Amino acid sequence: MSPVAAAPLAPTDLAWRVIGLVNLYRLLIPPSVYWLYWYLGATTAIGSARPLLFFWVCIVYFAMGIAVVVGGRRLLPNLRATTFVHAMIDAVFISLILFASGGVGSGLGILFVVPVGAMALLADSRDAFLLAAMATLALLIQQIAGHALGTAGTADYPSAGILGGIVFLVALLAWPVAHRLRDSEATVRRQQVDMANLAQLSQYIVQHLRESIVVVDHENRIRLINESAAQFLGDRGAYPGALLGEASPQLLYLLETWRARATGVATPSQTFVAADGGHVLQPHFASLGGSEPAPVIAFLEDTEQLAAKIQQSKLAGLGRLSASIAHEIRNPVGAMSHAAQLLGESASLSAEDKRLTEIVRTNGERVRQIIENVMSMARREASRPERLILATWLEGFRNEFCATMQLPPERLEVSALLGDVEVQVDPSQLRQIVWNLCENAVKYGNGGPGNESIELRIGRLASTARPFLEVADRGPGIPVPHRERIFEPFFTGNERGTGLGLFLARELAQTNGATLLYEPRTSGGSVFRIVFRDPERWVA
Repeated sequence: MSPVAAAPLAPTDLAWRVIGLVNLYRLLIPPSVYWLYWYLGATTAIGSARPLLFFWVCIVYFAMGIAVVVGGRRLLPNLRATTFVHAMIDAVFISLILFASGGVGSGLGILFVVPVGAMALLADSRDAFLLAAMATLALLIQQIAGHALGTAGTADYPSAGILGGIVFLVALLAWPVAHRLRDSEATVRRQQVDMANLAQLSQYIVQHLRESIVVVDHENRIRLINESAAQFLGDRGAYPGALLGEASPQLLYLLETWRARATGVATPSQTFVAADGGHVLQPHFASLGGSEPAPVIAFLEDTEQLAAKIQQSKLAGLGRLSASIAHEIRNPVGAMSHAAQLLGESASLSAEDKRLTEIVRTNGERVRQIIENVMSMARREASRPERLILATWLEGFRNEFCATMQLPPERLEVSALLGDVEVQVDPSQLRQIVWNLCENAVKYGNGGPGNESIELRIGRLASTARPFLEVADRGPGIPVPHRERIFEPFFTGNERGTGLGLFLARELAQTNGATLLYEPRTSGGSVFRIVFRDPERWVA
């Protein structure tokens, strides 16, 4: 016998459905035949031979049917045992009903067909004929007993033999149908296993993708989210079934902006800060399916990783270019600046000529500063992280900065929300970052008299406990169109700037596992926040 045709040890779902139909048939027979006995009375042979026995057989048969329905799955876990027990129950009680009704002459022998055929569907070929033989034997025994006790005549023996042959024929016809059902069930089972494996594989692939993925339906509920996206949006609020607005209001705003835009109209790429405060994410949206409204899949791209790849190629080019810049550009620019300075000291020059020489000298100094920034990036060394107490380090930095820039110490206000905040960073590179931010605040962040102080704030993020350092001013802030580009190289919104300071500051921050972010200040001004490396990822 082939493995497909072999009956499994435990009943399958198909087997239990067939058994359930037989149980329903078993529960309908006793009340139906007893109702016929009560309604037709003496005009029918049903129950006429032994009414009391007929009554109790119907009661017990019905009770057995209820017992099988209640405890069948727990008591009969084996399919072969299940088929034989069910067939035996039906053979015994149906034969007793026939005996109490005067034998096969009552016409109730046809009741054997349904249970024998159903059980034959569940059994293999040998067991199917064994079940038919069991039913036929019960039929003949009741016929012999009825003839011996005088309730059945000899003329009923041919009818009993014919009925037994019909029972065997039903079992024979059920066997090929059962074979087809088992083949179909085995195929369906294999397909279910394949689908389950594919679903698990798809889930594994989605969860372990490097890309962060979120699927949102038309009601702005999260339907699918992988592990990396959940970490970016916050594990507590980002889960399937949650509202996107509760997990990330910023992402919801960008999604609604993307939905509301006109078809074919390009919109500038926008970013938002992750829940941990240490990553800047750029979402990319796409519709799924053709239905309206369609769900949307959002790919959350970590701009730091993309910037790191771009920066590698940029630094490689800058490294090759820096040597030629030093000799071919810096020296001529220095000579021009020096000549302009000497020319400006001449007493024979008019005021207009002195103004022109000052322009030459100022722009020469700007070119020199650009060259120095480019060369500092090209020869930048690897970071040497150390553990620092930020409050202590900032006190020394403030004294040095104010003395160098000739500023009163009160211009830099140090606000330590937590005095024991410790970070792991390269001190020299941190000094370069904070110096650049404070120098920009002094140059461009003056909001007017009495409003020129620069605040240095220390604390920890509430969501992840990562330490941060903020440089805040009360200046005019950065215009909205420029906010997405302020960290790009050579981009500047001020003619006095080189466009490399913030770019270099962010690169140095990334070298130390930190993130440099910009936020507009609520009451006016700018806030630059350095989110340091997670303490759990410090290098011992």
